[in-house]
This record gives sequence, structure tokens and C-alpha cells, in this order.
Amino acid sequence: MSASDNLERTDSNMRIAALRAELARHDELYYRQAAPVISDYEYDGLRRELDALLADRGLAPDACGALTQLPGDDRTEGFAKVAHHAPMLSLANAYAESEFREFIARLQRLLPPGESLEFVVEPKIDGLAVSLTYEGGVFTRAVTRGNGSMGDDITRNVATIAGFPRRLSAPVPEFVELRGEIYMTHTEFMRINAAREATGLPLYANPRNLASGTVKLLDPAETATRKLEIVFYGLGACLPGTTFPCLSAFHDALVSWEMPCVSFFRKVACAQAAWECIGELDRLRHGLSCPTDGAVVKLDSLRAQEIVGASSKYPAWAIAYKFAPEQVATRLRAITLQVGRTGAITPVAELEPVELAGTTVSRATLHNADEIARKDIREGDEIIVEKAGEVIPQVVRPVLEKRGADSLPFNFAARLAELGLDAMRPEGEAVWRLRSPTQEQLLRKLIHFASKQCLDIANLGPAIIKTLASAGLVASAPDLYHLQRDQLLGLEKFADKSADNLLAALEASKRRELWRLIHAIGIPNVGMQTAKDLARHFLSLGALQGASYGDFRRKQRGRKGQELSAEESIINGVGETVARSIITWFSDPAHRELVENLRVLGLNFSHGPYGQAGAENHVLKDKVFVLTGTLPSLGRDEARQRIEAAGGRVSGSVSSRTSFVVAGTEAGSKLDEARRLGVTVLDEAALLALLIQGDEDGRVPPHAVASTNPKAAPTEPLAVQGELF
Repeated sequence: MSASDNLERTDSNMRIAALRAELARHDELYYRQAAPVISDYEYDGLRRELDALLADRGLAPDACGALTQLPGDDRTEGFAKVAHHAPMLSLANAYAESEFREFIARLQRLLPPGESLEFVVEPKIDGLAVSLTYEGGVFTRAVTRGNGSMGDDITRNVATIAGFPRRLSAPVPEFVELRGEIYMTHTEFMRINAAREATGLPLYANPRNLASGTVKLLDPAETATRKLEIVFYGLGACLPGTTFPCLSAFHDALVSWEMPCVSFFRKVACAQAAWECIGELDRLRHGLSCPTDGAVVKLDSLRAQEIVGASSKYPAWAIAYKFAPEQVATRLRAITLQVGRTGAITPVAELEPVELAGTTVSRATLHNADEIARKDIREGDEIIVEKAGEVIPQVVRPVLEKRGADSLPFNFAARLAELGLDAMRPEGEAVWRLRSPTQEQLLRKLIHFASKQCLDIANLGPAIIKTLASAGLVASAPDLYHLQRDQLLGLEKFADKSADNLLAALEASKRRELWRLIHAIGIPNVGMQTAKDLARHFLSLGALQGASYGDFRRKQRGRKGQELSAEESIINGVGETVARSIITWFSDPAHRELVENLRVLGLNFSHGPYGQAGAENHVLKDKVFVLTGTLPSLGRDEARQRIEAAGGRVSGSVSSRTSFVVAGTEAGSKLDEARRLGVTVLDEAALLALLIQGDEDGRVPPHAVASTNPKAAPTEPLAVQGELF
């Protein structure tokens, strides 16, 4: 072997090692952390490069080590590990018609002569793969793909998802694994991000990552606060094995069981018809309810699938044709740095406006300093932009051939210094954070403190807060309660009445419910619902401040025969991340001083019933309610407040843990789900009676009702009245 051959072989070995390491890093980010930093298209490009290098060395892709033998491993700590009865494999990808035709040619070689090639075509859902087990028609377990052979048991979290039956209607197999995908709609994703943006928290990147992260929350109560969806399309193990002759018959069974299925499903008689369906799906995908990034083509016949077989990674009888992400080129005008309420600094790309996926894009996410450096993104570059998950615009790469000779790398630390931002990067984190708050951050904290979701201080909106801060009258929440009438009258836009109204609103805010104060002080990861759960559990801010980790989390034993002994939450909505965040926040002397100042000023530090502070009403303690439809007189917010003040909890979805569904007119699917699960249904009169007199005899009042018409207000009495306690 010549010296040049040796050098080339050495370079090839180094590149193979580098690609394996890079792919391992992205597998960790995608499967375990649900926080990928490159698109699926970029990831597949790296894997294809690795496979090509291995092929040049005479090695098959499966021979390159554990990294490529399995379809990625999504298993994480905190969940019991469960084996699949049939392997849960990934799908080989195709990006061009020629690759699709190669797939068809392989099938023709593997199948006996004259065997018909009938296919089914359906969308490739961009979510988290899951397998649900039904035994005797009853839902018993939900497991992630894991490494293809064994996954995480997420049964408790999947049980919080509405919309799929817990019992299948006959006829049903003795045992069946239903394969599907958990996802989040764009609407829910945007709702969650809007709420985070309003409180200065960093935004989630795309619906797939958020859905995956939500499913892997250790506390099912936290999972239930975010609306997840599920859809089914695949068949795992099934007994008896002759139940379904083909996938199209299996799809018919899913429909008859009222399982949520893909809305686009085509059975076709030849490869050309399958190819035409791929094109049709590409044109329709933006209008589908599920996030879709490709089309899946499968042999319809299960007998033919068995003949063709599978590798350790992929079934040979199916392929995923991935749609190319929609990308456009534009100019990166500048990189700006945004400071959130918590002090986190997020870089944003300011773009020359450009049309992308039907909308005008002028800004895009850059994630963090590491990503800017890794992609070598520079101000003034022509860049390629795409929509991650068809929602959030992100910068894919710079167009290097169009980069000017005078271009300089972006220096994150230097830009911070230029802006006068005293920031640091905590060990182990990718995000830079301010050492001390800026004026803008202080304003955000004050706006949050006074907002409707917190202390709800009337007449104290963002404009008034900025006026007060500019005049040097307020720099922190306690300063608000030191304001004097003559100080306000000296400011523009303030007259006698407006000054008196603001002072009265500030005084009234001292008597607000405890949960509002917990939410207002700005503990990271503590939103409105978690604040309510904390208030109900600890009953005072002092008790919360003095809590240790053991007051939030306790050891949980796994089921017999499972590998894991994990932790579980003592309080709804408080997992490990939230618990540590609370403890860290209260350990800061500045935060303890803030709390003490608010106590001295007379703010309510005790949990109490609706409209009062300091006493506890247990009539609805530990009861979970779901509100649906329009109630005759109570608004949704008032009903929620009345229930929570009496010790109950309001959830957004119906599950086996739901105690009551309160139904008004146009109740819809939540009422249907309540009936399916046997949950007691109340109308408004029953709810009010429950709130007023339920603690007298401990029983549901006789107004509790269930309706046979899901679109009408309930009118028919329940046959059996359930007991409250």
C-alpha cells in the first residue's frame, strides 16, 4: 500500500470516528433530551456520509457498532424498562424518486415471481413513537420505542391523553400491540410558547421536541397540563397471529375501535400509484391535523412482509419518503441578544424579510452561543432559513461561497461587553445568564408581578410601570407598596382619580390568594397551575420557603420484575426540575430578602378559600374537575376559582383520575370521554350545590346529571350517585 493510500485510509478512519461521535451526540440530544440542534435532513446527511465511507471499506452499515445497529435509543432514567413483544423498528429513509424505485426493485427481487405488490401509503408523523398494549381489548401498558427491543414504561403519562379508548369494542384479539405516535398540534405548541414569552421564559423549538419532553416528565400531573394527541397506524405483536391478513384490514379495525387514525390512508395496487400518492400527500400535508414530514409506503400483505423480512434496524417491506424541508435564502442583517425575565440571554437572527411556508419571516432562532459557533454564522452572511417543525424559523447554515472577505466570526462574549451586559455561563449550561438584572429585566419582573395571572393589580399595566421606573419610584415589587399619592400626582397622565385607583388596587392586591403571590415572585419553572398546587400543599409561603427536596419528591418502587426504583412527586405538577428550581431560588439571599419585605408590607402569605385569606376549606380536597361547554351563569375563570378555592383541582383533559366533569351546552368530546370512563357528570346547579352544601353530608347533590346528547346541557339524572369522601 502506497503512502498516499495510507494517508487516505487514515483520513477515512478519522472521518468515520468523527461522524460516529457526532451522530452519538445528536442521538443523545434527539432521543434522550428531546432537544436536537440540527434538522432531520442534516442528521440523515451525516448518517448517509458514514454509511458511504463504511461501504468504501467493504463494511455494511450495520457493522459499524452499536450506534447504527438500533434506531436510536430514547430510554431515560426514571422510567421502568419493558420489552416489546415484537421489535419496534425504525424506517429506512428515501429522499429522491430513484431511491424509492430502488426500494421497489429490492421488493421484486425478494418476493416470489408473480407476487402482487399492493401497498398502503400514509403520512409519516413527526412525534414520539409509542406502543400501546391491549389485553382482552383492555388498555394495559404504553411503552416508548426505546432501543427497538425495550422501551420506557410511560403508561401513567399516556393515561392523561384524551381521545383514545381504554377498552376496544368487540371483536378484538386476545393480545395486540398498537403502534402509533404521540404529537402536539401547532395550536397547542403556540399557546404554550405564547405563555412562556409573556413571562420572559425561553421558547420551545418545535412541537416534536416539546411532545417528546412532555411524555418523559416524571410527574403525570405535569404531563396533563399540556395537551398531547395520539394517532395509530402500525401493528406489533398480535394473538392470534391470523387476526389480520393485511394492513388495510388492520386499519379498518382501528376505525371500528374508534382509535384516532391518520386521516390520509390509501391502498394502491402498484408502485406507480404509490408514487403518485406520495406527491398527493406532499401537496396536502400542510392541511393535515398531524405534523407530517414525509410519506410512508408499506407492503399491504402481512404474508409478503414476513417473506421480505427485516434487518436489525429496518423492516425491508417499508420505506419513509422524507419531504425536503422548505428553505429560502436571505440576508442576516444582525444578531441581537434578548434578555428574558429570568436573565437568560437568547440570540436572535434579524433577517431581511422573506416568504417561507406561507408567511413572512424577519426573525429566526439561533438557540445559543455554541450553535452560532458550530454553524459559523456571521452578521452580513447570506443564510439558508427553514421552519423547524413547520413552526419556528431557524437558521440552517451560511452560504459560504457568498461570504465577504472582510467577514468576522461572531464573538458572543464581546457583544455582551459591547451592550454592557454583565453575564456568565453557568457550568454545564449552554445559556449565558446575567449576573445582575438589567433595567429591562426589572421591568419584565414588575409587569409579571402585576399581571392578571399573578397579583392582578388593576390600573398597573406595562406603560404605567415604565413611567414609575423612569421616574425612579420603583425598582422592585416592594417599591410598589411604598408609593405615595403626591408622588403619583407629580407624574404625567396621573390625576386625583387615577392616583387613588392605583393606590386602592395595590392595597387590594395584598389580600390576593397565596398562589398568586407564589406565581408573582418569579420562581423559574413555576407557572400558574404549579403555584396553585404549591399553595394547596404548603398552605403558607413560609412553609414553601423552608421546604427541602424530600418535601417535594419521594422514592418510588418499580413494579415487581422491573429494573427501576425511581422517585415520584408528592405534589401535583412538581417534578425533579421544579423542586430543585424552588429550592435554588429560595437559597438566594436576595430572594429571601424580597419575600421578607413583602411579608412586612402585609401581603397575604396564607392559603384560604375563595375570596378570603388565611383559612382552608377542604370540601373538594383532592378532587379533579374538568370543565367543558358553556355554563349558564358562571364564566370559565370563575368556575375554576370557586373549585380551586374549595380545594379542588381543574384539569384540561378527562382521564381515569378525573373526579367530575362539569358540562354545559356544546360540551363535545370531553363529555363523551367522561361517559366512556364512567366519570360523574355535573351541571352548573350541581357544581354550585356541591360547593355550598357538599361538606354537610359528604355526597354529590341530587342535581348531578349525565346527558345522552353530547351537544346539549345535561338533563337526565344519573342512575347512581357517587360519594365525595
